[in-house]
Amino acid sequence: MDIELDPPNGITGFPLGMPAEAVKEAAAALGRVKVQDDGSASRFSYMKVTALHPQFEIVLHLEDGRTLTAAEVWNPRPGPGDVTVRFRGVDVFRTPALRLVEQLEATGLTVLHGEPGYWTVPGLSLGLARVAGHEVPLDTDGRPLYFQAVLTAPADYYDHLTA
Repeated sequence: MDIELDPPNGITGFPLGMPAEAVKEAAAALGRVKVQDDGSASRFSYMKVTALHPQFEIVLHLEDGRTLTAAEVWNPRPGPGDVTVRFRGVDVFRTPALRLVEQLEATGLTVLHGEPGYWTVPGLSLGLARVAGHEVPLDTDGRPLYFQAVLTAPADYYDHLTA
């Protein structure tokens, strides 16, 4: 299975702006579905739909309670199928994290490194997390060698970080 990240438009099968019911149906096609705060648009507890595939998870954020506003893909686990998550042809979870950041910057993208383990690409709205709550291969700096999660969102999603 290939998942293509297409910020600020969404990811394969989940375009941003997709209605909540369609999000739930598409998530169910991937595996078990968990819905949190159905229909809620509260700042602190908005609606999320999680697609629980045996090899990966996708957390679908519906911050307005009605439409898809961001999609977060977690690093695929080994299993019977080959799951690849790509951004502009690059495998996001099999390319060492710091090398991926260099590749993004080499294309002219601005990559911000805020708090430890997190990178963002404002304007494009790509967020990358290099933190793990379980054992993963580590780089020489003691952090996970590979990114563990990636988020795509509308173009202005991370603009507050550059203000």
